[in-house]
Amino acid sequence: MATILFGGASAIYLVYIYNSYIIGNFHNFPEPVANKLRRALHYSNIELDPQKAVDYYKQALAVADEVGMDPFSDEILGVKISLAGFMEKIHQYQRAIDVLEIVRRDCNKWLDTVGKREGREGDRTRVLAKTVGISVKLGELYANEYIGDQDAAEKNLIAGVETSLRERKRREDEGVKEGEGPWMSNEEMGGALESLANHYEQEDLHYLAAPLYLQCLSLLPQTSCHAVVLMNNLSISLAQQSAPPAASTPPPSRSALIANARSWAEKSLSIAAVIKPPERNEECDMGCAVATHNLGEFAEMDGNLADARKRYEEAIALSRAIGFSEGVERAEEGIKRVGGV
Repeated sequence: MATILFGGASAIYLVYIYNSYIIGNFHNFPEPVANKLRRALHYSNIELDPQKAVDYYKQALAVADEVGMDPFSDEILGVKISLAGFMEKIHQYQRAIDVLEIVRRDCNKWLDTVGKREGREGDRTRVLAKTVGISVKLGELYANEYIGDQDAAEKNLIAGVETSLRERKRREDEGVKEGEGPWMSNEEMGGALESLANHYEQEDLHYLAAPLYLQCLSLLPQTSCHAVVLMNNLSISLAQQSAPPAASTPPPSRSALIANARSWAEKSLSIAAVIKPPERNEECDMGCAVATHNLGEFAEMDGNLADARKRYEEAIALSRAIGFSEGVERAEEGIKRVGGV
């Protein structure tokens, strides 16, 4: 089985976690702090010097504390999260994890104390949302090949998803309190769910991934390019399903699962076909190539080798047109498997 999982989809949310806190509005900082941050960014992005960059980040935080900046403001949390992002950039993954773990721990302590006080409702919403983003990012960092702690990755991804869903349900049950402001957008919540779904998919826990992909789809407009991606990933998950441990009911037949997978892949192509610029983007183009390849896989699994070859040839053409080298490589492997039918 060489289906292509569109694993980069949830990266949109993971990039948001860093970019939404990136330091750009220096006017929000007192000049002594802004001066240190400019130097930190200079040595992070222009004249790369990790030691000097880290030193200036630390100096910026020390000066911010001296001048009385709120350590849980967007600005100061942003400095700390940007420091973690820099650690990741220079491949110091454990140090990035350590920074984010400390930030989340401190945020949770604040939520349990100051965040419960009257008049801090809006701040509570803001800090709680950051803990969700940090948990999702920690899940990604723990799962990468250099750390490889899949248990910690799953634990953090679940924590992010559960926090986001629990807060949404609380608001539905109790109503939004005065001053709380809006909770996470559907796109943000879908990003957290999708990160967990992709983790389960990569761990071959397809029966756990598929419901999460469906839940993600329920949060997005069905005529978006990202919906195309999610439908593809759902189809892959369904095609690889097996009965969960200790299943109490008989699982669907293999042919039924493949038919369901094919239906979602075909639906993704139908939706992508009617999305036009400017709404149409790279996700749609890559989604079409991936869906076409995977339809070849499903045909091959059904023993329909002629149709499989046709789909692989289409996938090669689509992938070449958009410079998708992995798509070309996988489809060429598929043609070799089915032979000259």
